[in-house]
Amino acid sequence: MQSNGVFITSILASASLAMSATITGWDGANCSGTQGQRFSVSSEECFTLGGGSTKAISYSDVPGQIQFYKSGGDHDACTNGAFLIRIGGSDCATAPDGFNWESVAVF
Repeated sequence: MQSNGVFITSILASASLAMSATITGWDGANCSGTQGQRFSVSSEECFTLGGGSTKAISYSDVPGQIQFYKSGGDHDACTNGAFLIRIGGSDCATAPDGFNWESVAVF
């Protein structure tokens, strides 16, 4: 009976890893300049830079959709509508002129 519980936990952990995206911040447009930290963001999760921001975000392994939220004001922490929505996969998203990205949501 114990081994079944371990097996099920392993399956759930594997499924969770498969449903996550990798995001990397960049200080320049089009994912250029200095590369920031790389993070794994699970599906159905809002990831915020906690008061920080970045000009561009490269992303990979997005299972369905990724939403980008501008820094400042009422869009922090994935609130009040995404500025940019992209379908799954891998790409780079640059924030609009005069803004940076502060948070992303992965679905």
